[in-house]
Amino acid sequence: MESLFQLITARLMKELRRCCTGCRIDWKKLFFVVAIMTTAGAMVRTYTLPYPLTIWFLFPPVTVSSERALNGTLTSSKTIPTARLEQLPLIPIAPTVLLNSTTGLIQSVEPGVEETGKVSPSINSAPRRRQRKNNKTEKSIEPIVMPPPPRSVPSHSQRYIGSLPPDEALMYAKKEIEHAQITTDDPDLYAPLFRNVSVFKRDNLLETHPEIQEKSVPHLVVAPRVTSHIHAILFIYFQWEHYMKAIKCRTYRSYELMENILKVYIYKDGARPIFHQPYLRGIYASEGWFMKLLEGNRQFVTRDPKRAHLFYLPYSARQMEIALYVPDSHNMRPLSILLRDYVNKIAAKYSFWNRTQGSDHFLVACHDWGPYTVNEHKELSRNTIKALCNADLSEGIFVARRDVSLPETTIRNPKRPLRDLGGKRVSQRSILAFFAGNMHGRVRPTLLQYWGNKDEDMRIYGPLPKRISRKMSYVQHMKSSRFCICPMGYEVNSPRIVEAIYYECVPVIIADNFVPPFNEVLDWSAFSVIVAEKDIPSLKEILLAIPMKRYLSMQTNVKMLQKHFLWNPKPIRYDLFHMILHSIWFNRLNQIQIPE
Repeated sequence: MESLFQLITARLMKELRRCCTGCRIDWKKLFFVVAIMTTAGAMVRTYTLPYPLTIWFLFPPVTVSSERALNGTLTSSKTIPTARLEQLPLIPIAPTVLLNSTTGLIQSVEPGVEETGKVSPSINSAPRRRQRKNNKTEKSIEPIVMPPPPRSVPSHSQRYIGSLPPDEALMYAKKEIEHAQITTDDPDLYAPLFRNVSVFKRDNLLETHPEIQEKSVPHLVVAPRVTSHIHAILFIYFQWEHYMKAIKCRTYRSYELMENILKVYIYKDGARPIFHQPYLRGIYASEGWFMKLLEGNRQFVTRDPKRAHLFYLPYSARQMEIALYVPDSHNMRPLSILLRDYVNKIAAKYSFWNRTQGSDHFLVACHDWGPYTVNEHKELSRNTIKALCNADLSEGIFVARRDVSLPETTIRNPKRPLRDLGGKRVSQRSILAFFAGNMHGRVRPTLLQYWGNKDEDMRIYGPLPKRISRKMSYVQHMKSSRFCICPMGYEVNSPRIVEAIYYECVPVIIADNFVPPFNEVLDWSAFSVIVAEKDIPSLKEILLAIPMKRYLSMQTNVKMLQKHFLWNPKPIRYDLFHMILHSIWFNRLNQIQIPE
């Protein structure tokens, strides 16, 4: 078809040249006609054509993925015109993390601040004077860091969905997610990380509702191999009205449904420091960072509880331990009694708890004792959505598809939550597997018994000896290892899982009955190795049995996974704050029953 179009074009041009031979051209009339056509084309482009056809005719379409936006680079096979760039709005950007490199954190340049770093000159054969001139020019140009993909302006249909009563909105979201089609290509997300990326992200309504294809676009398929430009012209000529209806038909999956619908009400009851005071450092910092970012959020938080789809119990298990626990008493009952009394108070003061027996309420607790603080209240233990670091199925408190497995992140400096990111390239990772830590729990002593100082490739220690840490620190060991062993301690979760992701080391999880974080949407087999506790004696054989091609794929997936486990001072789409909130929202939808 394309060759036929080129042949017809060439024939028409030849006839035009033959007819115009010997004719005198009236340049004034020609200029006047061209001016009218140009003005008419600009008016049609501005006021008539939809956005996709605009970029087809005037500018090449450019796709920017969120992971590339985080990397601060834009890769495209075509050059973006200056006029196209000027149309893009200026958006304030947050600190940006370099995911596919081992150089750590790259901070975006703030407005009005000049970068003082040196730019290395390009290698060429020009004279030194010309090189110096080029260097001065390069230094005056600040690097452009692409912001994360901005949220689109809500359409009329999205505003309508957001205005539905809470129960109807949840029912609508549940139905939309159940109709999700399997999709493996999404520019904003790295599909190999997800079980079904189209459940997590949005999809086109034309694919999920064939009746719209039949009614709205009956002549859409004109020729299967037709080029995009000719297809666009045929759309305008034959099916303009049907095309306009079809292009507006969009359905949104769980993440974008969350962005467009979800409202959370935060109870103001409760005294500090146990309530409303986040604890932001240490291995239990996840609960504090989530509390801090949610209470400062305007998009999801509502002051009107009648509009809320979820209700947040803003307490800190870590602050509760500091305030109430008597050291060495081994008595956690005072902690659970306080939380029981708090729930009874809000149930008596408000009608929202009794309306659903707490099934639309949630709490976030990363402390090991988090599951045990809910035992004194039956509805709190059985119905409430619990985001817990101690996601242990064997104890009967954590329930899959209702509760959320919370990542355990170690924050040493709350002012700089993102530091030391990245690791060495695969060719420079000389250590097969590494672990160092205290010997508590049932798994770590067994690991040390079989592999401690037994094999040069298996660097398994208790606390890292000083003679070794002087030569190579704990972090350097993780950045130089192909696999990072993450055995459970007293409880099933371990901060080493997230540390391994930060340092681009494939995590090896050894904890029976443990539910990995965000297991509802993430495919952990794509970027981690899960080893049963009974297989510790065969650990090296299991790791060596993984082919290099498979390992390279897993390590690449770990790099792409980083952005979903980062605490940003200002939340960015798909980061850790949004992933936790999405899992809570997703599991709330799992409880909705659609009547037959």
